[in-house]
Amino acid sequence: MNTAGTKLLGRWGEAAAAEYLRKKGYRIVAAGYRTRLGEIDLIAENRRVLAFVEVKTRKNADFAQARDAVDRRKQGKIIQTAKLYLAGHETKKEVRLDVIEVYAPQGIETADPQIIHIENAFTEDR
Repeated sequence: MNTAGTKLLGRWGEAAAAEYLRKKGYRIVAAGYRTRLGEIDLIAENRRVLAFVEVKTRKNADFAQARDAVDRRKQGKIIQTAKLYLAGHETKKEVRLDVIEVYAPQGIETADPQIIHIENAFTEDR
């Protein structure tokens, strides 16, 4: 898949993940939140949780699970970006760092992607 196709699939996966979260009772606070330190795909909240969500979309898990792409370096960028967000947006909610895997065998033509939501996928001290 070329770079444009990969980006398109990634955006499609993020939209699928956002819809999944909405159906689970979350409100999307921000999508594609960017700072000088990095980007967070989705920031979502429900009554008790503010979740910073990294979305990884793949056609399949033949090579590796999508979550494996969220390595220590990527985790560090997400943590630092989340801290910057929290510095400007006070919350009393539990803060969580999640990963959502979206598997779409037919790419953006996939009618029913498999979505796996991993809550507390990593923490600052990992």
